[in-house]
Amino acid sequence: MKDFLGEYQHSLDAKGRLIMPSDFRGPLADGAVIGIGTHNCLVVYTPEEWVLAAEGIRELSRQGGDQLDAARAFFAGAREVTPDSQGRVPIALDQRTYAGLERDVIVSGAFSRIEIWDATRWNERREEGQATLSAATSLPGFGI
Repeated sequence: MKDFLGEYQHSLDAKGRLIMPSDFRGPLADGAVIGIGTHNCLVVYTPEEWVLAAEGIRELSRQGGDQLDAARAFFAGAREVTPDSQGRVPIALDQRTYAGLERDVIVSGAFSRIEIWDATRWNERREEGQATLSAATSLPGFGI
């Protein structure tokens, strides 16, 4: 499967639905899983990517303690969704609250996954990421 690339500005509608970018719709046509991510973003997984992520979390949860608590949060925060004919996916209220999504959002490609961010929070994280990328390019073997 090809990577999800790019950054798209979108808005949630009054029912909390998000129109996915047309470039991302094909792999999501048969369904997806939206879960909570780090830094208060949401992560959209294809069915295949969800299986890989879930198995990794299951393995970690067997250690108990903090790993089990993290696994509980991971699975409790996930929802299966199927885009409608217009490419809209519903974002559950608890997910919108977690990510601080009100209206303006950024949908960003993130390798084999898609991230959904509050636009203001995304701009802050993007600046931090660009600074980190600038520093990393001076490291031997970084390759860009």
